[in-house]
Amino acid sequence: MGIREQLGKDLDSLEAEAGGLQTVSAEVIDVTEAGTVNIHMMGADIYGVACTDAYRNRQAGDTVAVRRGAVPVVLWRLGDDPADTEQANIEQTAQAAAEDAQVVRAATYGTAAPAGTGWQAASAVFMRKVDGRLELYFQVGDASDPSPGTPSVPSPKPATVSPTDSGTWRSGRPDEYASSPTQGDWTGRGNRRGAWFYGSRISDACAGKTVASMKVAFARKTGSGVNAKRPMHLYLHAHASAPSGQLNLGDGPEELLRLSVGAKGTATLPKSWCTALASGAAKGLAIYASGSTDYMSVTGGKITISFS
Repeated sequence: MGIREQLGKDLDSLEAEAGGLQTVSAEVIDVTEAGTVNIHMMGADIYGVACTDAYRNRQAGDTVAVRRGAVPVVLWRLGDDPADTEQANIEQTAQAAAEDAQVVRAATYGTAAPAGTGWQAASAVFMRKVDGRLELYFQVGDASDPSPGTPSVPSPKPATVSPTDSGTWRSGRPDEYASSPTQGDWTGRGNRRGAWFYGSRISDACAGKTVASMKVAFARKTGSGVNAKRPMHLYLHAHASAPSGQLNLGDGPEELLRLSVGAKGTATLPKSWCTALASGAAKGLAIYASGSTDYMSVTGGKITISFS
C-alpha cells in the first residue's frame, strides 16, 4: 500500500471517529492585539481564536478554515493566491530601501591619481543636503562620459507619533478609576470621555511638509462593554497635556472605526482633522459616548503621518 493511500485511510478513520466534518469555514470579525482573531462561525461569534503560522496578514473580513473542537483554531485563509499582493509589497519595500541607500558605490582617496580607466578629473566639488541626505556634484573640464541624471526627490518618509499621555474624564474631572481612555457609561455614574495627548509632536513632525494622510491605531480592551463590534466616537481636542478639570471636545464625533472585544484597528482621519492637527490648531484625539451601548476602553493612539 502506498504512503498516500495509507494517509487517506488514516484521515478517513480519524474523521469517522471524530463524528464527521471537523474543518469549517468562518469569517474574521476582527484581529486582536494578542494576534488571535474574533470570528463568526456557524451562526455564532467566537472571540480570541488562536491561529496557525500559516494564516498570515490577518485582516477583518477574511474567510478562513477553522478546525472545530473544544478549542477551535484558524488554519489558513481561503481565497485567491496572495502572490500578486506579496510581490507588490516586496517591490514597494525594495524601492523604499533603494531610496535610502547612497548612490556612491565607493569613496577612496590618495595622493596619486586613481588607477584604472574611466576616471575624470574634477576641478571643484559641490554638495548639499536634500531630504536629510547628501548630494554631491563634481565640476569637470571635459564630460567625456555623460553624467547620470539626478533622481527625483522622494516624498518625506512617514512619521510615527506616539502619545505623551492619555486618560479618562467623568463629571468634569480626571477619572482615576479608568486605566485607559474610555467612552460611555457602564455603571450609571456618568458618561466618560477619554483622550490621547501629544504635546507639539504632531505639528513638529508636520512642519515644512505637506500632509497626505494621518492614520491612528487603536486596540479595544477586553472586559469593557459588550463583546460585539461597537463604534469609537472620535473627537479632536485642543489640550497639549492632560487638563486638571474638564476635557473639552472639539470637532466630532466621527465613527471611523468599529471594534469587537480585544480587537485592534486603524482609522484614517478626515482631511480637515489632518489640517488642524498639522497646524497645531488641534492637539490630540478623544472619545466620548453616552450610555452603555457603545461603552468601551481603548489603548493605542499611535499616529502615522504620510507626506506628499
